[in-house]
Amino acid sequence: MSKELYFGDPAYSSWSLRAWLLFDRFGIDYEPIWVDFLSGSVADQMKPIPPARTVPTLRLPDGAVLWESLAIAEELASRYPDAGLWPSDPSARATARSLAAEMHAGFGTLRNECPMHLRTAYAEAPSSPALEADLRRLELIWDHARSKHPGSEPWLCGGYSIADAFFAPVAARIAGYGLSASPSARIYVDAHLADPAFRRWRAIGQLRGERLPWYDRDYPRADWPGPKPLNAEAIEDGTAENTACPFSGKPVTDLAKIEGRVIGFCNSFCRDKVVADAGAWPEVMALLAR
Repeated sequence: MSKELYFGDPAYSSWSLRAWLLFDRFGIDYEPIWVDFLSGSVADQMKPIPPARTVPTLRLPDGAVLWESLAIAEELASRYPDAGLWPSDPSARATARSLAAEMHAGFGTLRNECPMHLRTAYAEAPSSPALEADLRRLELIWDHARSKHPGSEPWLCGGYSIADAFFAPVAARIAGYGLSASPSARIYVDAHLADPAFRRWRAIGQLRGERLPWYDRDYPRADWPGPKPLNAEAIEDGTAENTACPFSGKPVTDLAKIEGRVIGFCNSFCRDKVVADAGAWPEVMALLAR
């Protein structure tokens, strides 16, 4: 039995994003299982692995079930001590743990007023005193982490850690809703938007799952504020430069034109996630670098 990681809709499930980043960023293998937010309640869909009721949930080969993101993070750090999920420096690790715990428990106004929505960006969402208080608190603790651990930029406590994964959806909210941020906070937000792992998740979120209208807001729309994707489109005809899919190694069946070059993939999903953001996928960038 492999590690089974249950996710929600990638465009909207902020806690699923946090768990996915831990596996993707730190090279931990798993089997993804997607829970459809339109196919009944999440709790009902999770009944086969009690007592889980939410996503993400991780089921380990020994049968252990972890249904809280922070528990998943801590267990991965325990089982993969050399992966670097927490900083190795004790002081930085203590700070990172405090940051992740506060994110796990707090910032309710930001979550409620600005739910994560990776398919849409707004020019400027209305704010409230409680929302501004959450934003100023974020700036305070982010600046504290960097002042205590200089040289960490763009991350908080040295290299990328669990703490940064936990704040990735926050960065998406600040950017996606056009919220106010100090210059130092903006640098941190932009680092998340440019992070290839975050971009891969967002690319998947453009494809998987239905649009959920209750996440939409009646605010002026804007272009997504992250890096501009390479020019790419799905095509029906052409001759691929490669004979094997860059992801699976299987024979090519589906084609995309990326910056004028024809690259082949083993199925439409592999192709379309690359069309969404080709620069996020190192396997494809390696082909384009030839």
